Amino acid sequence: MSVQAIRNYEVYLLDEKGESAKTVSLHLSVLSGFCKFLMKRGLLESNPVRLVSRPKQEKRLPVFYREDVMREYFEKTKGVLEYGKYEDQLQRMILGLLYGTGLRRSELISLDRNAVDFSRRVLRVRGKGDKMREIPLTASLCDEILLYLQSVDSLKCADKAPEAPLLQTPRGARLYPVYVDRAVKAALGQVGSISGRKSPHVLRHTLATELLDGGADLNSIKELLGHSSLAATQVYTHNSIERLQNVYKSAHPRAKNDGNHGD
Repeated sequence: MSVQAIRNYEVYLLDEKGESAKTVSLHLSVLSGFCKFLMKRGLLESNPVRLVSRPKQEKRLPVFYREDVMREYFEKTKGVLEYGKYEDQLQRMILGLLYGTGLRRSELISLDRNAVDFSRRVLRVRGKGDKMREIPLTASLCDEILLYLQSVDSLKCADKAPEAPLLQTPRGARLYPVYVDRAVKAALGQVGSISGRKSPHVLRHTLATELLDGGADLNSIKELLGHSSLAATQVYTHNSIERLQNVYKSAHPRAKNDGNHGD
């Protein structure tokens, strides 16, 4: 097995079979694993796959929900925190925090009651790499958290200690990943216009996209989301540019005429 043979196989998959870059990379990974096996058996001196460049994969743009779709959900569940069942109140609070702060799912789950500073209207979050950051809270979100905490305190098994989980299951336990995923799917399932992926991370993407469209600078969004580098935040500019291009095509007179002045 030679480097040239691997390259020929890569070209065959891309050009003749029409496979995607991702699929070809998977094929090469399997071959590399097989070569490592042969090396352990003494049947191959080196791994030729390591010398072959993988095809470049196109970066997937972050998926996000439209602002009017999110508004529809929150309008539909407006009275839940005051008059609804606890499970529905918790569901609304999960959506409110994810969409209102851009938290990662793990960050949401790890929140304690003392993470909320109501006097300053900020949320203290421990993110990746054990880094702490503060996220501003709107007055309305603070009010919703207070309403939710009243519901938690009414539970017989509620943990009311400052270091207790902010969000608690009906049994007073800390949330877990599957619970959050199911809550998001159930909540967004109430909005008929959402047919795609329903996940906590899409809510994070949605907030970032809306902030960028609203004029927020990339560094501010980077700090809010807890990104370690600006490169991770810049991916959201693609969504905004794509939306701007659509507006341009539909509104600009020259775009309507395919660049011709016309009469």
